[in-house]
Amino acid sequence: MKTTLHILFFWCCFTPISLSAQEYRGKVIGYENSIEIFNVQIFNTSENIVATTNENGFFKLTKSGIYIFSKKGYNSKTITIKDSNFTIVKLLQKPKNLNEIIIKTSNFQSQLKKIASSISFISTKEIASNNSTNLAPIINLVSGVYMQSGTQNTNRITIRGIGSRNLYGTSKIRAYYQDIPLTNGSGESTIEDIELNSLGRVEVLKGPSSSLYGAGLGGTIQLIPNKGQLDEFSLNIGILFGSFGLQKYSLNASLGNQTNSANIIYTNSSSDGYRENNPLNRQVFTLASNHFLKNADKLTFITNFIDLKAYIPSSLDEDDYLNNPESAAFTWGRSKGYEDYKKGLLGLSWQHDYNLTTKQITSIFASFLNSYEARPFNILKEKTNAVGLRSRIISENRLFEKSLKWTIGGELFYDRNSYQTYENLYMDYPPETGSVQGEILSDFKEDRIYFNLFMDSKYELSKKTILDIGLNFNQTVYKLKDNFKDDIIDFSGNYRFDIVFSPKIGITHQITYGSMIYGTISHGFSPPKLEETLLPNGLINTDIKPETGWNYEIGSRGKIINNIFNYGIAIFRMDVKDLLVARRTSDDQFIGVNAGKTRLNGIEINVNYNIIKSEKISITHSNSFSFNDFKFKEFEVLENDYTGNDLTGTPKKTFNSQIYFESAFGIYGFLNYYYVGEIPLRDDNSIYSKNYQLANGKIGYKPHLNSKIQIDLFVGINNLFNEKYASMLLINAGSFGNKAPRYYYPGEPINYYTGLNLKYLF
Repeated sequence: MKTTLHILFFWCCFTPISLSAQEYRGKVIGYENSIEIFNVQIFNTSENIVATTNENGFFKLTKSGIYIFSKKGYNSKTITIKDSNFTIVKLLQKPKNLNEIIIKTSNFQSQLKKIASSISFISTKEIASNNSTNLAPIINLVSGVYMQSGTQNTNRITIRGIGSRNLYGTSKIRAYYQDIPLTNGSGESTIEDIELNSLGRVEVLKGPSSSLYGAGLGGTIQLIPNKGQLDEFSLNIGILFGSFGLQKYSLNASLGNQTNSANIIYTNSSSDGYRENNPLNRQVFTLASNHFLKNADKLTFITNFIDLKAYIPSSLDEDDYLNNPESAAFTWGRSKGYEDYKKGLLGLSWQHDYNLTTKQITSIFASFLNSYEARPFNILKEKTNAVGLRSRIISENRLFEKSLKWTIGGELFYDRNSYQTYENLYMDYPPETGSVQGEILSDFKEDRIYFNLFMDSKYELSKKTILDIGLNFNQTVYKLKDNFKDDIIDFSGNYRFDIVFSPKIGITHQITYGSMIYGTISHGFSPPKLEETLLPNGLINTDIKPETGWNYEIGSRGKIINNIFNYGIAIFRMDVKDLLVARRTSDDQFIGVNAGKTRLNGIEINVNYNIIKSEKISITHSNSFSFNDFKFKEFEVLENDYTGNDLTGTPKKTFNSQIYFESAFGIYGFLNYYYVGEIPLRDDNSIYSKNYQLANGKIGYKPHLNSKIQIDLFVGINNLFNEKYASMLLINAGSFGNKAPRYYYPGEPINYYTGLNLKYLF
């Protein structure tokens, strides 16, 4: 059976080319992210070093035999090499070893200790620590990042306060699934659509310190999919049940031979929801694969398809939030508002190593969205199709006898967004009817294009000091066609922003082998959405400008106190000008204006250590803390002056603490504590949300049955102390028809889940 399935799956793959009988070649890559690992020492059975991997992870041996692959910060692995076929070796990263972590988001896939910016990563174990349905508790492990989740399909992520003023969804932050953008042409990102079980790792780059990803003001989130394991054929079945009717079923197949691997996942999730008008049904199919074709080529293939229908309870006013949190907003409940969409993405990436020092990575991608959203004020039909290309050359040379690493590349992205709005006639029908589509109200077609040209370089000033210089050029163009013209208003028009130049300069210095310091100055920008450039009279506001800002940061990472504690600290200041403000003109209309400046000052601290580490038990304690002093430096809207006020929508303090434990007899678990400080809800700072504390826990058992069958039984509790809190907030909420403003999305009370994962190795 195994042989037959391998033939069916790999019929299109290249057969590895045989090499000379005297040469045994291969490559060493990371277990979680497939990144090439350099300076891996290869020992023979006599414990002599016989080879070391180069910058691209390659190695060459002169004879067959048993070899040990070893690198500091990774678990060693013993491999038997019998023939001259190209061999791929995967090494597993030791948890939280900051010195040796290799980051994919970096242009050069650098070790974390050599990167002059604030980067955090979330491991496979941390991703799996929750109930696999909610991304927020996972993303919130990262200091400086704050994800709010009103429902599974209503979320907002901010990084260092950037994006907090976006009313719905995540904006001003770049997001990628491998090399495929999850950010559309309007600058909005939807990462919660990605199936959590498909992820091998998450990397978060905070602030505009990467020229590689468009120099977004907030930073970049990269989701790295699990692409299966080499030489493994396994099937995993998962079942999950929880409070409020939560059910999730998953089927996961891993197919691998010596040079190809693939991970295929199908999940089906449903929930009645905690609130009224809150049911959800979601199906996801994901395929991610790696194919090592020859010594110098690798193909990565990724596809993802989502089919979702989710009802929308929307936000509540203070009275309902406190006294009737299970209710839906009246108009949303009466209209049975919902969104129903199908979304897909497809990407193919090719890496070619020209020689030991130069390689090229080129990716092509496409995506689509077909959405229908019934809202009380209208019904929205939307279709989006996108295509794009990313390519870069990465090389290492010598300059004045010192190492110079450099990369140059570009990204071209185009999407077409067609959308129409229709009357919602739900008030003309009995209450149980829900939304009913009426006459068309508008019909638009947007073409959205951007181009990034980037370069980056790392120059080794000395063995301990590295200079990092980069530059990004961006051009953004919007084209709008109004297909529903009348005699009064025609919204058609084009707008091309000026080219934005975003430089960065950084420096890292190795204090000791275990610790480093860095400093960086970088520029970033965030263009407005096309809708924000429109004036009420239908004309495009040619005076609207992108938000731009300079980020100044110093930090340090490493180990202290006899190498027991891993730490990271970052102190930053970001000055943002031409702040974009969404001014509401009606229930469903906002216009954008550049209203002022903000100053964002903050400190982020991460500390983790092993409480106990032995063959029988391991207990790890991880902590992240953020202190934010975000202010409006200059901010005037109409007759109101908010200069000096706290930035709306961001907490002053967050603290996340988590304990993991694992045992040799199969019992494992974690306990998480999360604190969020008060948040200003209005620009005049007249209303703040209350601070809150959450505790989540999970315990499981993985019995050791045999080498073929693996079982994972678990049970978990969220909101252990039944805290009343707002899981998402709507800032500057309007009040229409003498009704109170609706600021609050109630968080779920104490809730439970349990599940089973059964894995069979063929």
